[in-house]
Amino acid sequence: MKTISQTFNTYKSKTIKPVWCPGCGDYGVLAALDKTFKALEFKPEDIAIVSGIGCSGRFSHYFNSYSLHGTHGRALPTATGLKTVRPDLHVITIGGDGDGLSIGGGHIAHAARKNVDLTYIILDNNVYGMTKGQSSPTTPLGYNTKTAPYGVYEESLNPIAMFLAYNIGYIARTTSTDMKGMLSILKEAIEHKGFSLVYIMSPCVTYSVLPYAKLKEIVKPLPEDHDTSDKMSAFKYAYSDEHMYTGVFYKEEKTSLDERLKEVFHIAHTSKTTSEIMEEFK
Repeated sequence: MKTISQTFNTYKSKTIKPVWCPGCGDYGVLAALDKTFKALEFKPEDIAIVSGIGCSGRFSHYFNSYSLHGTHGRALPTATGLKTVRPDLHVITIGGDGDGLSIGGGHIAHAARKNVDLTYIILDNNVYGMTKGQSSPTTPLGYNTKTAPYGVYEESLNPIAMFLAYNIGYIARTTSTDMKGMLSILKEAIEHKGFSLVYIMSPCVTYSVLPYAKLKEIVKPLPEDHDTSDKMSAFKYAYSDEHMYTGVFYKEEKTSLDERLKEVFHIAHTSKTTSEIMEEFK
């Protein structure tokens, strides 16, 4: 087995370089994901990265692994299909607050109830940065954007509360400025059996709805005594108006989609012969 030092730069693409704006929070997430793969000592050919549309959609291009840059909002169902037919792969799905919480938001509930064994990373900058600053599902009420020049007139989503309601087995939030926090959470999320969701606040420097200074001001780690098996406690911190809490909100071990399908296939293969099944449809 190769050591971490031997696999340095193995995961990053040698031909395609990041083109995000200087200072974009996504650079930190890219570095953290690269370091996480090194720490887990994955082989590049055992990794598949599926991304959607937006600045975060470029992640799939920047790794030396299997990758697919999908259509808007459809990264998660695409990744579900991939993981179902290739359960041996470590599937990582990446989307933004627009791609993941707007047009693609409805897919999260179904990935959660299936408990697909993959990790979904949502990068939130509170704005549609790639398409020039339109409102996103998490843009604060009253904020002026290209699509709401007199102020956003819709309430913003509370993603952590949504994820808890969907009964996702692993839910955590961190920031692109907290490398230590990202490394710990990403490693734990990828190793988690079943659907895991990592929600990362990643500021946009061009359309600065969520400036770094403001993020630093409002972020606070979850209390050390927070019980990650207590969903009601997780809801309490998700709905906090005083702070934006970071850390692991909730963890639960459940059978994964792959395990459930294996059981179904076993029953199907042992209960009746092919001839008996065909006779039923005559």
